[in-house]
Amino acid sequence: MTTAEKSPPQQRSVRVVLMALLIAIMLAMLDNMIIGTAMPTIVGELGGIEHLSWVVTAYTLATAASTPIWGKVGDMYGRKGAFLSSIVIFLVGSALSGLSQDMGQLIGFRVVQGLGAGGLMVGVMAIIGDLIPPRERGRYQGMMAAVMAVAMIGGPTVGGFITDHWGWRWTFYINLPLGAVAFAMVTAVLHLPKRERPKGRIDYLGAALLTAGITAIVLVTTWGGTEYAWGSATIVGLTVVGVLALAAFLHVETRAEEPVMPLHIFRSRNFSLMSVIGFMIGFVMFGGTLYLPLFQQAVQGASATNSGLLLLPMLLSMMVVSLVAGRITTNTGRYKAFPIVGGALMVVGMFLLSQMDTGTTRLTSGLYMALLGAGMGFLMQITMLVAQNSVELKDMGVASSTTTLFRTLGSSFGVALMGAVFTQQVRDEMAARGDGAAGGAVQESAQLTAESMAALSEPAREAYQFAVAAGTNASFLIGAAVSVIALVAALFVREVPLRGGPATPAEAPAGGPTAADPAGRANQAGDQAGDQAGEERPAPVAT
Repeated sequence: MTTAEKSPPQQRSVRVVLMALLIAIMLAMLDNMIIGTAMPTIVGELGGIEHLSWVVTAYTLATAASTPIWGKVGDMYGRKGAFLSSIVIFLVGSALSGLSQDMGQLIGFRVVQGLGAGGLMVGVMAIIGDLIPPRERGRYQGMMAAVMAVAMIGGPTVGGFITDHWGWRWTFYINLPLGAVAFAMVTAVLHLPKRERPKGRIDYLGAALLTAGITAIVLVTTWGGTEYAWGSATIVGLTVVGVLALAAFLHVETRAEEPVMPLHIFRSRNFSLMSVIGFMIGFVMFGGTLYLPLFQQAVQGASATNSGLLLLPMLLSMMVVSLVAGRITTNTGRYKAFPIVGGALMVVGMFLLSQMDTGTTRLTSGLYMALLGAGMGFLMQITMLVAQNSVELKDMGVASSTTTLFRTLGSSFGVALMGAVFTQQVRDEMAARGDGAAGGAVQESAQLTAESMAALSEPAREAYQFAVAAGTNASFLIGAAVSVIALVAALFVREVPLRGGPATPAEAPAGGPTAADPAGRANQAGDQAGDQAGEERPAPVAT
């Protein structure tokens, strides 16, 4: 049954499910942004400032490590059950975090919360992949981009309001009613078609090796240059552990009966390219959103609150472009141009941002950010859409989780590499200018607070502003170089017809989706030589 043929009650049911899924996305994205503004208050009550970074690191590690496992569990045992389980674990972790009596408890409960969060985004993407054919999926891209934009803009503001008026514990408790609504809506309305479960057991050894490798990599990118020097025994040792664990993981996956990340999905050229592009998007997006507000505060004189609002040009551009690209994809079935245009706009946007200096106006920087946002808008949802369209339906979960994992790892590398370049550039610039007072403050931290800057003399403050401009220039040049890789990858994407929509005779391969058979009896994995064997696909419904 096509979308057009669904009865009004069915359409309403699909909308209810999508609303629940969007709430889940909001929960996953809002959490760290809300918690960030509450951290000073949390430390003031619980103490343990030396462990402060672990409140975020523990959550990030648990999320990254559990992401691929949730995808495989959903493929093997059912996406609805896996998704509901992730919501429950996330809410339990949220409740326990709010009840924490010391920093050790909070860090431990954040691990529980992160384990659930790893399944939220993957579950959303995989369920949408089951519920809505790729050809129709584009129209919902704008909705997901809007939720992400709201979370990124509103998170710090909401966190500050809740902390000031209700107390920091409510930054965790606020998840409970939202999660309960999403759980109830999904339970009552979502019914996906039953599939034959694989007979093998989940690959526990592979899951353990992948978890160890991801954990080591994230710790290297989180601690390198901050907690420990890049050449320290800790960072070198973690790097060795990460490389060996991932090498062993690849070896195990070639022999596992039900691998946690089937390597055959990378035989699809489009899927491999989307993984690369997703990594680069994470690198640029999270690195950019971290250092743009710093430039606006230190160089352009914006307040902490206003610097978040000044990201609106980038986020609104990303949302609008994602919506338009999704509509065009739905109406035409064409998408190859979008990764190319998006990659080009990212290169241009990051390069222009790298040219900003102390004289750059907010209007000019806003225009540059809008270009960068447009580039990401063309890429963000298209990468998931093409990745899901490139694999068999039985691998929808691992395809979604793998794409999400690459984006997560990209963000970790982006923050680490751009941060290392920024910090070194700022310190070198301050040393070259020879200002002892400011130089001493910068040696403690290259990111000075508003209070620290106010305490500097006027010459020292100006020197620091020039140094921050130089640091962001260097960081954004790294982002521009990475964006070139995304652009090159996009040039090699093959436009394989999307499942679930009408195709012309020239587009539709034998057994592929047609206007008469929009579900498609053969699952078009498409772009690899000798297409992957398909399976009959019953049309999923939400009733």
